[in-house]
Amino acid sequence: MSMETKRPAGLTPPGGRQSLPDPSEDYEHRDADTGSLLKFGLGLVIILIVVLFSMKWMFSYFAKSQPLGPPASPFENVRVLPPQPRLQVKPGADLRSYCGDQMQKLDTYGWVDPENGVVRIPIDRAIDVTIERGLPARPAGAAQSSARPLSISREAASSPNGPCAYWTPEDAKAKSQNLEK
Repeated sequence: MSMETKRPAGLTPPGGRQSLPDPSEDYEHRDADTGSLLKFGLGLVIILIVVLFSMKWMFSYFAKSQPLGPPASPFENVRVLPPQPRLQVKPGADLRSYCGDQMQKLDTYGWVDPENGVVRIPIDRAIDVTIERGLPARPAGAAQSSARPLSISREAASSPNGPCAYWTPEDAKAKSQNLEK
């Protein structure tokens, strides 16, 4: 098939030379099918009308099923808090306070349950007591584990883990200075 387009008889002379179009004609008669264009335009208008009516129905449905309440007044200075959980205002300060409290619990004596006589002792003292007394022995009938015992250095045992792992003595000094003020 050749790339040549089909031309109506009379536009191309038998010698192969093309004749120029008549300048008195204002538009091309053979390319645009006005019936197809009108059908497309009518279909587009019908689709737009259907979409507009469906949007109107959808907005009225949502207005009835999910009312927004009265409009907000720009002159109202009432601060409405969002529902829980709320974000922290100063997360760094909150973390420092939390870590300071945890370190204070690790380094001091205190009551856990005074009614039952349960106390809290510093972690260093607890390590010393465990080393002196040893760990409780297993019953004789228990299966022996082939794993070797875990040895932990004193520094590793007393160093915090989790969110307070970065805690440094400088932070503890700053915390104690803030408490003294």
